[in-house]
Amino acid sequence: MENNNKIKVLIPTDFSIEAEYAFLMVNNLSKKANMEVTFLHILNVPDTVTLGLDNTISTCGEIDVNFVEVQRSMALSKLAELKEKNPSVKTDLIFGHTTTGIIRYAEENNFDLIALGTKGTSGLAERFIGSNAQLIARKSDIPVLTLMCDRSGLELKDILLVHNFEENELQNLKLMKRIIDIFDTKLHFLQIASKSDDENQIKENMAVFAQKNDLVSYETHVIHDHNIEDGINHFMESHDMDIICIGTHGKGGIFHKSATETLINHLYKPIISYKIK
Repeated sequence: MENNNKIKVLIPTDFSIEAEYAFLMVNNLSKKANMEVTFLHILNVPDTVTLGLDNTISTCGEIDVNFVEVQRSMALSKLAELKEKNPSVKTDLIFGHTTTGIIRYAEENNFDLIALGTKGTSGLAERFIGSNAQLIARKSDIPVLTLMCDRSGLELKDILLVHNFEENELQNLKLMKRIIDIFDTKLHFLQIASKSDDENQIKENMAVFAQKNDLVSYETHVIHDHNIEDGINHFMESHDMDIICIGTHGKGGIFHKSATETLINHLYKPIISYKIK
């Protein structure tokens, strides 16, 4: 992280209720954690539309400058309203593609977390279109927090790390460790296993993973199920976790189904996804 005393959080906003959910949760966590919040709005315009240093909009004629200016003015007005309601936050507006713009902005400005509200998708919409949250989680090297409803009253007592502990290499878990330290959160390991997997071997793998990643206090859980999503849902029926931390290999789309991306759009618990090394 940029420093140990501050967590820089980027909240992309389209001024929807989902974006507000992200802020409400982050704002609640900021009562204990020192968080610097920035609202970012992206005007999704072609690459040929640029904004000069003097705030002059230029195009190649394919899109009306006045139309872009009206959209920009409306967005700036809404950002100003957010700032007025929440004086401690920062705001910014850029031109570009939503997904790549958010990731590039977060990386260039050294954010520790991207927080996203998501409506979730299902069926054909999920398969062929997906959600911005899914795409950002897939491509971002910065951890991504996603949530589907109001979690403004959430207390972080238990955090669930879902992982295949055969992959016990050192991971980027700085944010998760920071959360555990600040909120005195109890850490739980969970692996979704097949019937043929040796539970004792899995727990040995968990111990190796914990040692490599400097994780001292944790509970171990193994559940046998058909897939990760079903396994987590069945586990949650008897264990009340407050937040789920799960890695992604950065693959997804029509021909590669990502368990992490599926969870982002289906699970009603907040999820922090991170890129697996």
